[in-house]
Amino acid sequence: MRLLSEHLSIAELTRSESAKRLGLSNMPTEEHLANLKKLADNIFEPIRNHFRCPILISSGYRSQGLNNAIGGAKGSDHLKGMAIDIDMDNTPNGVTNKMIFDYIKNNLKFRQLIWEFGNSENPDWVHISYNENDLKNEILIATKHNGKTNYKKN
Repeated sequence: MRLLSEHLSIAELTRSESAKRLGLSNMPTEEHLANLKKLADNIFEPIRNHFRCPILISSGYRSQGLNNAIGGAKGSDHLKGMAIDIDMDNTPNGVTNKMIFDYIKNNLKFRQLIWEFGNSENPDWVHISYNENDLKNEILIATKHNGKTNYKKN
């Protein structure tokens, strides 16, 4: 198993049931791997070390074909290996998505942090992107209205 950091493997960041089902490749380029390594070191590992438990990634790197197939945003940071989605719901360790969101917001430098859907108590998942050349610490709340995703600055 090839690791990007102490607790994060490439397999965790490229795993996709949609890619398997559709027969799509989801292998990152060397440039994408370099971005994923920075994401692992600057975002994932600090979260993992703070909470001292496994952190579950629901989406990591996405190839162009996979992103198109699932209807991902055209300019998604997932395409560049610069974003992960974390979903801690239903894990036995007691860490919630809100706890992950608040820790990132209050302790890390990032490009974008998104409270993805859910309610005012807990997001359905947390999107976090890291680009060392664009650490704007933008925080957004994603909601759906009439089937369309809307983003509001927090």
